[in-house]
Amino acid sequence: LKMAAAGCVPVRVCHQEIVKFDLEIKAAVQDIRDCPGPLSALTELNAAVKEKFRHLRGRIQDLEQMAKEQDKESEKQALLREVENHKKQMLSNQAAWRKANLACKIAIDNSEKDQLLQGGDSLRQRKTTKESLAESASNITESLMGISRMMSQQVQQSEETVQTLANSSRTILEANEEFKSMSGTIQLGRKLITKYNRRELTDKLLIFLALALFLATVLYILKKRLFPFL
Repeated sequence: LKMAAAGCVPVRVCHQEIVKFDLEIKAAVQDIRDCPGPLSALTELNAAVKEKFRHLRGRIQDLEQMAKEQDKESEKQALLREVENHKKQMLSNQAAWRKANLACKIAIDNSEKDQLLQGGDSLRQRKTTKESLAESASNITESLMGISRMMSQQVQQSEETVQTLANSSRTILEANEEFKSMSGTIQLGRKLITKYNRRELTDKLLIFLALALFLATVLYILKKRLFPFL
């Protein structure tokens, strides 16, 4: 995007940070998918992913605020489209995160079942599994609620943007109607001025003819008085 020099650096830096966090989240989700256990390790990975999502949401919100502060409508709309793409990518990462957790927990659960069959301490492992699953579920639920709140805010802001655009369109249409009315008035004025100029020319010609007739009459009277014999 070609933007003013004053706003180019922060927008570019914000975009780079969004890309960085996006790549880090993808890598962390892959680590979760490949995690062999135990559940405590999975919990730590989920905590790291949650923190990266928090940073990513913050950068996306910063980029959206920068978009709203743009003077040119084209640059504003381009940045808003970029924000929407980042949000969609974030939701895709969140879905991949959830799937990776489910796959990892299934793998860990199967591994623990194998250990139980081999004579491990079933009661302790089952208790640890339940606690870890509950903690992981709580963390994921909290993250989902945060994303849901953010999306709700974005929907509301989008509705406000649409309303603003509708008001702007109405204003433009009203200005266009006024312009058409002024154009008609200008054309009428031009016709009146042309008609006035023609009438002025006619009046001058009539005055000239009247003056010529008057002079001819005066000359005729003088001739009769001064030179009656002619």
